[in-house]
Amino acid sequence: MLAGVGLVLCVGACSDGGPPPSRAAAGIAVTLPPIRTFATAAALPPQRSNADMARDFLDLHFRLEGGSTLPVLTRFEMPVGVAVTGTPTPTLRPDLEALVRRLRTEAGIDIRLTPPARAQITIEAVSRDRIQRILPQAACFVVPNVSSLDEYRRNRRALQTDWKSLRSRDRLAIFVPGDVSPQELRDCLHEELAQALGPLNDLYRLPDSVFNDDNVHAILTGFDMLMLRATYDPALATGMSRQQVEARIPAILARLNPAGEARRSAPLPDTPRPWITAVETALGAYGSDAMRSRAAHETARIARALGWRDHRRAFAHFLVGRSEQGRDSGLAQAHFRTALSYLGQGPDTANHRALIQSRLASFALQAAEYDRAERLLDAAIPAARSGQNAALLSSLLMLKARLADARGHRHEAATLRSDSVGWALYGLGTEATIDHQLRDRAVLITSARR
Repeated sequence: MLAGVGLVLCVGACSDGGPPPSRAAAGIAVTLPPIRTFATAAALPPQRSNADMARDFLDLHFRLEGGSTLPVLTRFEMPVGVAVTGTPTPTLRPDLEALVRRLRTEAGIDIRLTPPARAQITIEAVSRDRIQRILPQAACFVVPNVSSLDEYRRNRRALQTDWKSLRSRDRLAIFVPGDVSPQELRDCLHEELAQALGPLNDLYRLPDSVFNDDNVHAILTGFDMLMLRATYDPALATGMSRQQVEARIPAILARLNPAGEARRSAPLPDTPRPWITAVETALGAYGSDAMRSRAAHETARIARALGWRDHRRAFAHFLVGRSEQGRDSGLAQAHFRTALSYLGQGPDTANHRALIQSRLASFALQAAEYDRAERLLDAAIPAARSGQNAALLSSLLMLKARLADARGHRHEAATLRSDSVGWALYGLGTEATIDHQLRDRAVLITSARR
């Protein structure tokens, strides 16, 4: 937990010490508890076979999301210094320090924070608006051979900022938004710093990685750390071709991850471009609700036609349920349940399950199916904690508070509600948390009137 006292904020017009305003003009005082944060913890080791992860390693390093191929492996061949510039938020540095410690201990990378003049990687905190004026769909991004957003703007069309032209890693910049929730900023740090150090691609077939644009995982996983440790193994070097790396990576993984040698290979097929396009449309901020809904249904149609039975099939049904829950709750719940049926019970898909269980628990509460809601929440909360998804954890705890209210357990509900708000401050940010709390208050008032 960050040091500090609870905050008292006002929504609407706060009194300035003069005559009290009328009831109609009065603001609503919202008392917030201290922000909650997660302790640093090592990730669970990957649960898949080394043979499958060797293929993943090659595709992560030698392919780009758009389909282009990269001719050689690149990595830093010197100790890596990381500097922060711009307008960082109070949570950026502690989250970055925790991440750097994990990269040193779990991935074995010689990396530390340094002044900007000595940095190989510069993290510049800018406004979300500045980022999206350059890349409208991006929350954050990493670029080679620059150290600032202004330098990137000047060289945006030059070969030096083209990943396909990269032959060595000497200087990179990461651009993160400084005006978003602490969790969104932290998630950017994890994915972009990992890509600055190693793999450049994202693969939807990975169930256990931040190198996947489904954004189910918030922080670097055991698989991700293994990929980074392998990237910096002494048996590899900048300039190696895919064929050279392919010849060496099996022995590297066998040495770094002996348990993976005994696991059965279960390779998943590549993800076709039409499915990726449909997912991007379904999740996109542009276009109409109808367009996003059609795209969500298209992801499920493609997954069904391809005979998928993995997490991508589940994600497709999750997208359909998400698009339908405001129009047809029965159809939405059917798709959420179908999604769960493709996720099994393994640790690789615990975060996927928690996202769906939270939606189903909300429906169960609305239907006064309290035992079912409790089972779903109790299954999802540990995954949200271990996956360090504060936004999801906050929602789950708020649902748990409403469940306690429905059962007449007022003290338990108050404790859960306070805990939920503390996590919401990290996961959603202050403004969204106030809105979150006011909406919950409205639910309580409505319930009390029934």
